[in-house]
Amino acid sequence: MTQTHQFGKQLSTRIFIGMLLGAVVGLVIRGAASSGGWIDVYLVDGLFLVVKNVFIASLKMLVVPLVFVSLVCGTSSLADPKKLGRVGVKTLALYLFTTAVAISLALLFALLLGPGVGAHFATTEFTSKAAPSVAQVLANLVPSNPIAAMASGNMLQIIVFAVLSGLAMSFSGEPGERVAGFFNDLNAVIMRLVLMLMNVAPFGVFAVMLRLASNLGADAFASLLKYFLLVLGVLLVHGLVTYPLLLQTLGRVNPVAFLRKMRAAQLFAFGTASSNATLPVTMNVVENRLGVANATAAFTLPLGATVNMDGTAIMQGVATVFIAQVYGIDLSAAQLLTVIMMSVLASVGTAGVPGVGLITLAMVLQQVGLPVEGIGLIIGVDRILDMTRTAVNITGDAAVTVIVAQSEGDLDPVVYGNPGAAG
Repeated sequence: MTQTHQFGKQLSTRIFIGMLLGAVVGLVIRGAASSGGWIDVYLVDGLFLVVKNVFIASLKMLVVPLVFVSLVCGTSSLADPKKLGRVGVKTLALYLFTTAVAISLALLFALLLGPGVGAHFATTEFTSKAAPSVAQVLANLVPSNPIAAMASGNMLQIIVFAVLSGLAMSFSGEPGERVAGFFNDLNAVIMRLVLMLMNVAPFGVFAVMLRLASNLGADAFASLLKYFLLVLGVLLVHGLVTYPLLLQTLGRVNPVAFLRKMRAAQLFAFGTASSNATLPVTMNVVENRLGVANATAAFTLPLGATVNMDGTAIMQGVATVFIAQVYGIDLSAAQLLTVIMMSVLASVGTAGVPGVGLITLAMVLQQVGLPVEGIGLIIGVDRILDMTRTAVNITGDAAVTVIVAQSEGDLDPVVYGNPGAAG
C-alpha cells in the first residue's frame, strides 16, 4: 500500500475520531457548564469558535481557485469540444433524475408513516428570503464581471467563464498551450494546498462538532423525533440504495468500493454542512481514489455542488407532508405532483443562494397553499439534518461523476478497483 493510500485510510479514521470526540465533549460542556460561564466565553465561543471559523474559511478559500483552475485545465485538454456538450447533457439529466427519485421517496415514506398526524406544536417565527426565478438564474449564467463572480463565489458564473476560457485555449494553438501549461502547474499547487488542509481537518471537525453539540444538546429532538428519524431514514435509503443501484446498472462498477472510498468526503460534508466547502476534498477523492479523469470531474463536481440537492429535496418532501399533517390539511394528487416538480426545478433554480434548503421549502409551501410559517416547526432540528443531507448531496455528485466518466471512458478501472485506494 502506498503512502498516499495509507494516508487516505488514516484520514477517514482521524476525522471520525475528531467528530465523535467533539460531539462528546460538547455534550459534556453543555451539561456541566453554566450558561455564560468562563467555559462558554473562553472555550465554546472563544477558542473553538476561532478554530471552527478558520477551518471553514480555509475550505472556502480553496473552492473558487480550485473550481476555476481545474475546469480550465479539463476543458482546455479536450481533443473533441463536442465531448463537453455530451458530458453536460448527461450530467444535468442524471442530476435531475436523482433529485426526482429523492423527492418521490420522501413523499412516499412521509405519506405512509404520517410524521405529523395528531401532532401539535408551537411554531417559531420564520421569515423566508425571496428565491430567484428560473429566468433570473438563466439570465445570470454569463458573468458581466468574472472577477466579481469569483469574489462573490457565484459558482454557475465561474463555471461558464472557466469553460469558455478553456475552450479558447484549446482553439488558440501554441499560445493556448503555453497558458494551459501554466494552469496545469497552478492546479498541481492547489491540489497540494488541499492535501495540506486535509492534514489538519480532524481538528477543525472537532471544533465544529463541539460547538454544535454544546449549543444544541439533545432536548431539541424530543418533540420532533418522528420527523427527524423519517428524514434521516430516507436520506440513508437514497444514499445507500439509490446511488449504488445507479452505479451498478448505469455505471457497471462496484458500489461497495465507491462507498468505501467516499468516507472521507462524506465526513467532511457532515462536519461542514456545505457542499461547496467540501468540494476540494470531494475532487481529491473522486480523481485520486476513484480514478475519474480531471476533464470530467472538474466539470461535473462543481456543477453538482451548485445544482444537485437530493438531500435538500428529501427534506422538502418530508417537511411539506409533515407541515400539512400538523395543520390538518390533506394534499391532493395534483399538489403532490407540484411538490415533485417544484423541488426538482428548485434544485437548479436557487443555486448559490444562502440557506437554500429553507428558501426552496418556502417556495414549495407557497405553491401548494401551505402556511410558510410552518417552517418554524422544523428549525430546531434542521442543523443536524442539514449536515446529513449535505453528505448525501456530495455522494450523489460523486456517483453521477463516476457514471458519466465511465460512459466517456474517463474512469480508470485499476484505480477504482484498487482497495488500497480507499479513503
